[in-house]
Amino acid sequence: MSAPLSRVGVLGGTFDPIHHGHLAAASEVCAALGLDQVLLAPTNRQPFKEGFDSAPAEDRLEMCRLAVLGDDRLAVTPVDIERGGITYTVDTLTDLRDQLPGAQLYFITGADALERLSEWREAERLGELARFVGVTRAGHPLPQLDTAHTLVEVPAMAVSSTDVRRRVRAGAPIRYLVPRAVADYIATHDLYAGGWDD
Repeated sequence: MSAPLSRVGVLGGTFDPIHHGHLAAASEVCAALGLDQVLLAPTNRQPFKEGFDSAPAEDRLEMCRLAVLGDDRLAVTPVDIERGGITYTVDTLTDLRDQLPGAQLYFITGADALERLSEWREAERLGELARFVGVTRAGHPLPQLDTAHTLVEVPAMAVSSTDVRRRVRAGAPIRYLVPRAVADYIATHDLYAGGWDD
């Protein structure tokens, strides 16, 4: 029986689709902070993307699972999708604290998002539930953040989910922007071809 995880990163996001930039950020934070594992937590519905027509939650969850195969440092949790409704970080962390008693959680997000942490739902509770880690790309200025937060510089990768979706619609290759299994899944399930923009 394996030992319980004691230091767990949580990377939430729409992952529509997951790409190498997400995986590089998770890997870099895992190494920099000596975490036991990083959980990818696909949102059910983003509060800031109402009206945004994303791929079905089940497809985004499966693409995340395919993306982390073979890397024991990374795993996927369906906690937000199983809860349903709009995903709020406070709910994600509350549920994961229940599922991983005794573990120290590290919530990973963009450094720019940390500057607006006070605007998040139940912001006053967030610091009790997890430590917050802001990721920033090399060459970008580091924001001035509360000393309770940690900043990790990650490799700059010119890839975004928006660009991947646009490239699928245009028939352009995405092979080196997303893991091969994710590219195959997108093609097999005809995701994004009729697409949308945001």
